[in-house]
Amino acid sequence: MKKKSKIGFISLGCPKNQVDTEVMLADVVKAGYEVTPDDTEADIVIINTCAFIESAKQEAIDNILDEAWLKKNANLKGIIVTGCLAQRYREQVFEELPEVDALIGVGSLHKIVEAIEAVERKRQYSSFEDIAKMETACDRVVTTPEYLAYLKIAEGCDNRCTYCAIPGIRGGLHSRPMEELIAEAKDMENIGARELVLIAQDTTAYGRDLYGEDKLVELIQKITAETNIPWIRILYCYPDKISDALVEEFKNNSRLVKYIDLPVQHLSDKILRRMNRKGNRETIEDAVARLRTVPGMVIRSTFIVGFPGETEEDFTILCEGAKKLDFDRVGVFAYSREEDTPAYDFEDQIDEQVKQDRLDILMREQADRSRAKAEAMIGKIVTVMVEGFDPVSENYFGRTYADAYDIDGKVFFSNELGKTRFKEGQFVLVKISDCYDDYDLVGAAVQGNR
Repeated sequence: MKKKSKIGFISLGCPKNQVDTEVMLADVVKAGYEVTPDDTEADIVIINTCAFIESAKQEAIDNILDEAWLKKNANLKGIIVTGCLAQRYREQVFEELPEVDALIGVGSLHKIVEAIEAVERKRQYSSFEDIAKMETACDRVVTTPEYLAYLKIAEGCDNRCTYCAIPGIRGGLHSRPMEELIAEAKDMENIGARELVLIAQDTTAYGRDLYGEDKLVELIQKITAETNIPWIRILYCYPDKISDALVEEFKNNSRLVKYIDLPVQHLSDKILRRMNRKGNRETIEDAVARLRTVPGMVIRSTFIVGFPGETEEDFTILCEGAKKLDFDRVGVFAYSREEDTPAYDFEDQIDEQVKQDRLDILMREQADRSRAKAEAMIGKIVTVMVEGFDPVSENYFGRTYADAYDIDGKVFFSNELGKTRFKEGQFVLVKISDCYDDYDLVGAAVQGNR
């Protein structure tokens, strides 16, 4: 019997893409293939790509070219490209990157074994099925640390922001049935998850397509009732859909962490209209004000600078508005001009250097605010989820509820409790003594919690 190929995986982009990688991993393992973390040992490498903005596309292409070098100079026999780049540029990839042997669209994850078998037979392969018809109840090989798991509650998006390529890549909103999500949440708890992170392109729109109304709050309540996972976190919420019911859930549900990812993108009404964002600055300010009524609420946001037509006045409005709203965490991105989006053809495109200058200004201002917030934590005792131990500094590290995994800062702390050893996923009380690099905190454990 012929020995099966060794398969390597490279997963790029956001957590939503990572979940797709986990689904393909499960199918590959189930088919009897050996998976290797070392691409130099692999016979076939699967690259799950992002293509949301130019930098993500370049990262995907760079990874493909790296594997192409291995294919030419080492033992690699095949390259399979999946995900957003494959979906968005299906006509160009084979032509411009002839080293690629197979393409899998975002609706064809379940075809991954078929693609591998085709590559083994030295046949070019592609599959691009309708994502709306894709089976969503799938096994996964979870690749996050044992204490954390993502739960993708929906696919696609109906918002149609003028700068965004996602609807063209992943289609309209396609929510997963609630009972399916509850079952998966239980599975994640059974394998050790102590933090469950709900993700979608727009989590606040969950259920509109299936049930005719937003069902995020009900989903959170059912996950809370049917699991004992200590931390439930939600990412990718939209300001125009922050309902009073969601605010009350934050207030009343002790396991729903008081953290929300609220991308507002801009604060000039003119630019918000050009972006086709729902609502306006008043909508954003109202959502933030209501969320601030939740004790301990942490709000993360993102801004886009250099959108077509953004004047100095618009940028000033953004900077002043960001200062007023005083978000706890902020990411800033320069506008990326993406083909097949309405904004691509807008007049008044902004010079790349101007975009970068504005990004730098806004990030410097936010860094000052972040530093002040970090310094305000000195002397406080906080609950930290342990993530690991650094043998060089002999310190543990982890996160408070105020920091999302792989996005925000960390807490580095020494063990002042004698011979006590902390495990990943354990909660520990830490007294903060200092801050580092604007975002990270330093302290000492004062009590092992749970």
